[in-house]
Amino acid sequence: MSEDRTDAGGRFRDFVALIARLRAPGGCPWDREQTHESLKPMTIEEAYEVLEAIDDGGDAELRGELGDLLLQVVFHSQIAAEAGRFDIGGVIDHVSEKMVRRHPHVFGGAKAESSGEVLRNWEALKAEELRAKGDRPADSMLDGVSRGLPAVMEAFQMATKASRVGFDWPDVPSVLAKLDEETAELREAMAGDHGGVAEEMGDLLFSAVNLARKLGVDPESALKAANRKFRRRFRYVEEKLREQGTTPADAGLERMDALWDEAKSS
Repeated sequence: MSEDRTDAGGRFRDFVALIARLRAPGGCPWDREQTHESLKPMTIEEAYEVLEAIDDGGDAELRGELGDLLLQVVFHSQIAAEAGRFDIGGVIDHVSEKMVRRHPHVFGGAKAESSGEVLRNWEALKAEELRAKGDRPADSMLDGVSRGLPAVMEAFQMATKASRVGFDWPDVPSVLAKLDEETAELREAMAGDHGGVAEEMGDLLFSAVNLARKLGVDPESALKAANRKFRRRFRYVEEKLREQGTTPADAGLERMDALWDEAKSS
């Protein structure tokens, strides 16, 4: 182990060595059994726990969750290193080179006076990288948005990419008007019998995501916050009903609504 505990690089090397030790013969049986596939759920979970710590936690919680996410990066890299594919050094080299290459306004002679210019240049540089590697450019710039993302995040990322090339509503009122339009179309679908309710519901949700984007709000975080608020208030309703010797199933809507209003005011 490195003795200089003030050296972040030394501590990182120690951590990489620690994970290698857990995976080595005589290490931890559970750690030795893990694969990229088995770690996928944990990798996703740790990323979401970082987001939750950003929203609700203090510095200690965020520090801990970032450590757990770093563990996943090092663990995946160690599995690859054991197979002779790549190691954590290669991961660091790759992302470092990419960040230098995609920031010519910092590390080169290019100019970018706003974040919008930076993002437009970023997309152009990505296309140039594909051509340099001999790869055919993507049929759509949206191909860079993973279809495996949660739907709200996917919608947000697609709309963000499209906005970088000017395909966007001019202002917030125009998105609000679109939201009203989609609401009206949903009402029409609900009144008819042509089975378009799910499609119109999707359009309404997509418009809501874009409204959040135009307002500078991360829709995933906003919805998570609303979920937490619902959990908190409904738990209050349950606790009060429990004190009264009953359950939500037996209390009735009017009684639960009254307790919900109490929860809001408290």
